[in-house]
Amino acid sequence: MKVSKILVSQPKPATGKSPYFDIASKHNVQIDFTSFIRVEGLTAKEFRQQKVSIPGHTAIVFLSRHAIDHFFTLCKELRVTIPDDMKYFCLSETISLYIQKYVQYRKRKVFFGNGHINDLEPLFVKHKTERYFTPMSNVNNDELCRMFDSHGIAHSEAEMYRTVSNEIESSYIESYDMIIFFSPHGITSLKKNAPHFVQGDKIIACFGKATADTIEEAGLRLDLSAPTATAPSMPAALDEFLTKHNA
Repeated sequence: MKVSKILVSQPKPATGKSPYFDIASKHNVQIDFTSFIRVEGLTAKEFRQQKVSIPGHTAIVFLSRHAIDHFFTLCKELRVTIPDDMKYFCLSETISLYIQKYVQYRKRKVFFGNGHINDLEPLFVKHKTERYFTPMSNVNNDELCRMFDSHGIAHSEAEMYRTVSNEIESSYIESYDMIIFFSPHGITSLKKNAPHFVQGDKIIACFGKATADTIEEAGLRLDLSAPTATAPSMPAALDEFLTKHNA
């Protein structure tokens, strides 16, 4: 069965420049965008229940731009003043630059890795006397916590935002020949919105190992995954797949 309708489980690109639009034109397929999930912040009351004092820390660890947004939003609601000498440790340079949205960017107080938590370990060890705070989502692993503990570094974590499912009609989901997922939360949303979902000939694709593992754990068949040696991005993998599948 040829693929003619593809659902990308992300928001529609803000501009008309997207590789997905080029793929739709090249392969004569319909590609639609619908976000299966959304991120929302905790209320000040919910955060207080975790009994974590932000001023008691000297460094903040940001693993995403969502973490930055919800950290500074909650600090404002809680009337917490962030001292000028606070240090920031970020998963990547892109995330570190996003801090400028809220505070004056000072290179000597902002440190970043290359996108992997392990990149931060040498920085944490170098700044071992800091007291670290990490704003987290409702779904996370304890990799960072174990890293701090292995070096005897003082740290705290607290939930500041959460990922929840958007409401989507099951008939809408089932009308597509192919669905592309980008996070385990997307699979959770699929199960919630279409509890009787039967894959059949429908093609399921995903980006990232964690998402692939979740798809298989859900008893679904994974037909296309990225990144690969020849396709480092989802659009590249999709282009390769359609070239072969729709031939």
